[in-house]
Formats: sequence, C-alpha cells, structure tokens
Amino acid sequence: MAADEKMSIDESRKYLKLMAKRYAGADRDARGSLLSEMESVTGMHRKSLTRLMNGESLERRPRQVQRGRVYGPEVGDVIRVVWESEDYVCAERLTPSLVPMAQHLARFGELRLSAEVERQLGGISEATVQRLLARFHQDTPRLPRRGPESANRLSREIPMGRIPWETKEPGHFEIDLVHHCGAASAGEYVHTLQMVDVATGWSERVGVFGRTHRAMVAGSEKIVGRVPFPIRELHPDNGSEFINEHLLGFFGDKVKGLALSRSHPYQKNDNRNVEQKNYSLVRAYLGYERLDTPAQSMAVNALYDRMWLYYNLFQPVMHLESKEVGGGRRIRRKWDDAKTPYERVLETGVLSAEQQARLTGLYARTNPRKLRREIHQIIEGLWDEPKAILGLMKRLGALAC
Repeated sequence: MAADEKMSIDESRKYLKLMAKRYAGADRDARGSLLSEMESVTGMHRKSLTRLMNGESLERRPRQVQRGRVYGPEVGDVIRVVWESEDYVCAERLTPSLVPMAQHLARFGELRLSAEVERQLGGISEATVQRLLARFHQDTPRLPRRGPESANRLSREIPMGRIPWETKEPGHFEIDLVHHCGAASAGEYVHTLQMVDVATGWSERVGVFGRTHRAMVAGSEKIVGRVPFPIRELHPDNGSEFINEHLLGFFGDKVKGLALSRSHPYQKNDNRNVEQKNYSLVRAYLGYERLDTPAQSMAVNALYDRMWLYYNLFQPVMHLESKEVGGGRRIRRKWDDAKTPYERVLETGVLSAEQQARLTGLYARTNPRKLRREIHQIIEGLWDEPKAILGLMKRLGALAC
C-alpha cells in the first residue's frame, strides 16, 4: 500500500485487532500514546477508536437497516438510453457525459428529462453507475459480431519508434490498414484505412477497394480533407502499402512539414492506439468475413461516414494522464476524465473559427441514436445482394437519387 493511500475498512480492523492486546494491557498514559498512533495510521477519529477498543468485539456488524433507494427508475431509464447511445461504454467513460448527453438526446425527443432527474444525474457516483450497468448487461442485446478467423530503401530513411503517450498537441496520427479478405487473401477485396490521433483520440476511417496506388491515394485524400486540424506526423507500421514512393509523395505534397516515423518490426505496441481501434471500431462492426464487391465497399464508406460523427462527437474516451512504477515493479496508471474527441480538440484551441463553427453545428443538429440505428441497418444489410445494398444506401441518403 502506498504511503499516501488510505486504509480500507477491512485493513483498519485488521490493524486494530493487532493493537487490541497492547491496548488492553497498557496503563492510562500508554493507552493515550497508542490511540495517537492508531489515529495517525488509520486516519480515524480518536473517539471512534476509543469506542472500538473498549467495545465487545472488533468484528464488523452487518447492517441492521438497509439504505433506502436514492435513484428511482426514471434515472435508470435515462442512464440506459445514454449508455446505449454511446454504444455501451464503461462507467468510467459514461459518468462524466451523463448530463450533457441526456440534455442533447432530450432535444431530439429520445428521452424525457425532468429537472429532478437532471440534478440526480449530476451527482450520481461512478460506482452507482457501475452497479446499474451490471444489471443492464443482463437484458441488453449487443451488436452481432462475426466469428473470428483464426525493410526497403525508403523504410531505412524513416526513423523507428512510437508516438509518446503524453503527447498533448493534436495532429500526431497512428495509421494502419485492416484487411477484409476472409480466409483467403486472393483477388481484390475491401480494406479499411484508419488513422487515430494520439493526443485527442480523434479517429478517421475510410474503405478502399484493393491496395493499388489509386485506391490508397483516393482513401488518403478523403481523410486528409476531413481532418479538422493540421496533420503533423504519420506513424505507420512497416507495410509496403504505406512506405512507398507514391503514397509518401502524396502526403508530402498534401501536408506541408509532415514528420514520418514507423514502428519497430513485429512490435504492435508501437502502434498501440490504432491497433486497439482496429478491433473496437472495425472488427467489432465488420467481423472477419470477406468483403469483395463494389457495393460492399460503398456500404462500408457509408457506415464510416456515420461512425465519423458518432465516435468523434459523441463517444467519450479516456487519456492516460500519468504512470509510475509502484511496489513490486507494478505500473500504476492514472486516467483523466472521459471526454469526447470533439471536446478534447476544442480544448486545445487548434481549430480555426470556421472549423469550430462547423463542428459545433454538426453536434447541435445530430441525433446520436438515429446515427446508431443507421449504423446497425448498414451492418445488417452488408452481406445482402448488391441490388439490395444499393437500395438501402439510397433510402439512407448515402446515394444521390
């Protein structure tokens, strides 16, 4: 236990049991000294210590009268709707966003928010939210997932390493390519090109059909045109789809002053942020099956357009604040309060007035629950016949009529 860490109740009682024999055999002056010592070690009030040491037993008594219920079903209903709207995030990420997200959803008529419920949401603890989520998990359907499947000249010029986790400046992106080839990599199929900003958690995804120069440049061009702040660094792995003259030449022309770095070979932790998002924002939605038609490529991009709004504007993420080596060489990590990438970018002040107004307007007029419903509709229709996929895209407004 760290020196500045408080004792738990069980630890305090265990310590007091060890002190009880000394206390019972001491005289008045010695008892006073022992009480001072116990007060210093446990942090308990002196009167409480005296009462415990003179009592019949130091064993904890079971609660005689159970606490009354503080939060009614109305609070639970609102938390369930917000939790679902943020795609079932953990309590640590959910709790800080309960009030603003509930207010936002109430504007779209997705829930009813009274003044009393809003007040209770503002004071609810993370532990209480954790208990509610544990109960919600029992009857909440989850997103269906597909079953799992089971250095050149240029690279020598690019330094190896990783983007530091403590980076505060937006624009330092890890980048990776996810294959949707199924069990066989033969032929042309869809890939996901994904970029994740280390400082803010801002993520960009685009579907590309094949890995030709033209496809990779078109996907990269869409991402570069959509990132609302300057791209300062790109950090890919050692794949030839990134480290080639064509793609590096494209980024060199489009992004002035761009720094390049790459991962050490076979060290996925050097690209840890984008590798984690490859699962949570790509595989969790598209699984491991093969996507190899132009219609599926179009549907994947319609899906990612909605996920761009949903995850960057409405999904709270936590950022590592500090880490230190504790006793036994165990690393202790501390995370900051959960905020959406949109909120984190606003706090940095890197956005132009035009970009800030654009994102603020998008946030104000976007219903995250509607977005989530459309995301699920696209996923459910992704393996239909091409004609059915195109019909779905037209109904969702992803195609021009």
